[in-house]
Amino acid sequence: MNHTAISSNRKMKGIAAAPGLAEGPSLRWHKENLHFERLSGKDPQQERQRIDQAVTRVQKDLSALRDKMRVENHADEAAVFDAHILMLEDPSLMKYIDGLLKKTINAEAAWMDGIQFFAEQLAALPDDTLQARSIDIIDAGSRVLSALLGVEKDHLFIISEPCVIIAQDLTPSETASLDKSKVLAFCIAEGGPTSHTAILARAYGIPAVVGLGESVLSLPDGTQMLVDGTSGQIIANPDQWTIQSFTQRKNMEEKKGAIEYQLAQEPAATRDGISVEVVANVSNSGEAESAIFYGAEGIGLFRTEFLFLKRQYEPSEEEQLQAYRQVLDVMEKRPVVVRTIDVGGDKDIPYLNLGKEDNPFLGWRAVRMCLERPEFFKVQLRALWRASQGHDLRIMFPMIATLEEVRKAKALLMEAHREVVQARHKVAEKIQVGIMVETPSAAIMADRFVREVNFFSIGTNDLTQYTLAADRDNPKVAHLGDPCHPAVLRQIKMVIDSGHAAGIWVGVCGEMASDPDAIPVLLGLGLDEFSMAPSAIPHAKYILRQWSTSQARQLAEQVLDLDSAASVRQRVRDFHVE
Repeated sequence: MNHTAISSNRKMKGIAAAPGLAEGPSLRWHKENLHFERLSGKDPQQERQRIDQAVTRVQKDLSALRDKMRVENHADEAAVFDAHILMLEDPSLMKYIDGLLKKTINAEAAWMDGIQFFAEQLAALPDDTLQARSIDIIDAGSRVLSALLGVEKDHLFIISEPCVIIAQDLTPSETASLDKSKVLAFCIAEGGPTSHTAILARAYGIPAVVGLGESVLSLPDGTQMLVDGTSGQIIANPDQWTIQSFTQRKNMEEKKGAIEYQLAQEPAATRDGISVEVVANVSNSGEAESAIFYGAEGIGLFRTEFLFLKRQYEPSEEEQLQAYRQVLDVMEKRPVVVRTIDVGGDKDIPYLNLGKEDNPFLGWRAVRMCLERPEFFKVQLRALWRASQGHDLRIMFPMIATLEEVRKAKALLMEAHREVVQARHKVAEKIQVGIMVETPSAAIMADRFVREVNFFSIGTNDLTQYTLAADRDNPKVAHLGDPCHPAVLRQIKMVIDSGHAAGIWVGVCGEMASDPDAIPVLLGLGLDEFSMAPSAIPHAKYILRQWSTSQARQLAEQVLDLDSAASVRQRVRDFHVE
């Protein structure tokens, strides 16, 4: 490596993606760009045959990568490549590409046009996790393009010594191909906490910071790096005193992390013996299995959007039934909160004909769309009723803004129940029904909504952006969207107080639930359930065990009177020290 010196202690702030501390020399990942010509006058059948051959070859490569991860005891993350393999033979994708081939264009152009179309569909979704999946289809698609071009790509990036990987972005297969024994950390210019680089880094226990911006790419290979994947900060070319301080902290964190994982399966009881429920956000059965491994006591958010994407037709009732049963069977008797389909005006799902909107986050999405497509909506509701037998299934409706919406949604839920019973299917005698509190109107009117539901689950990602009028996907204003802002905390308090006054439980399923600064505040506000990414559960439980409810209540009372998110976070840290 070229150990080029730069100015001391150059600090950069990004997004914390995988916790942990690491130090070592940097190494830049160089990605090969594939170029192809757009040709016309080609035979559609011959070009389709070329695509089929390339897809078969890539599926074999992906199967080898998947098996490699399973051998390394990362079965859950290996499922990423199962998804890639299925993507490459998705009937809706191939149907779309066949339509393009009829225009007599070459296989390379038709294939990448199809991949780009479906990737854009995913990227336009309001859900961060689903947006991040757009890179999956680009990853798998670029492999097929490579095969079509006859490029022999060696996807193993050779690392000769332990280093910190710096990259614009990494695809799942690139991340999985790396020699993890030599990767100390990831520093990524783009991406978010739900990108596959972040997910796989957390799976391997490798610290990662994403969203660092283009400046990180200017660091020369061999630059000494200190990486804090917990706070999202990196330091390039640190001085000796900074290195010594960092190393001491790293040793302490490693000891604490080992204790957290040992206690992950234990309940999260506060110092005064109050048990708090810690559950997981998942999208499929593989993630549900991971949730149990990390100590989840149930599922607080089961996203169902994956079933409706990357296809030209809606999933059938039977297909949905099987997907829901898989997750419920994994969780056995543990509670599973299912969010009904949350897509809408910003997502051009072909079979829904939704159209484009100027302001999709405030548009025709989620329950708003479902209430105007009752037959479409009831297919999902019937499948959920049928899956409920023998399980603790709970259903919540997203993007609720008015009482009329929740009443109409409940009426359709009961219609679906009658239809399922008439068809002689067995169902649970009773299920809990709740709403996601994501809009300020729902938070302000919580004392009225309690008459209609069995629980509230606060979606702090959307509640924060709607409260502060700051699009969380816009980097120019994303810094404003801190859920610890007193304006958000006061609404959370209103929701919890209203819920408890009516005897119903309240949870949080946004990123705030695993935020170390927010956890004691939420505890002090009386939150009943914390739902988060599976890997965040051991640390969240550890934090909860450090506080008594009386201390947390005292803290919560103090921060509600502060002026900013920064002052709230600082008060939490000062209080903990005191």
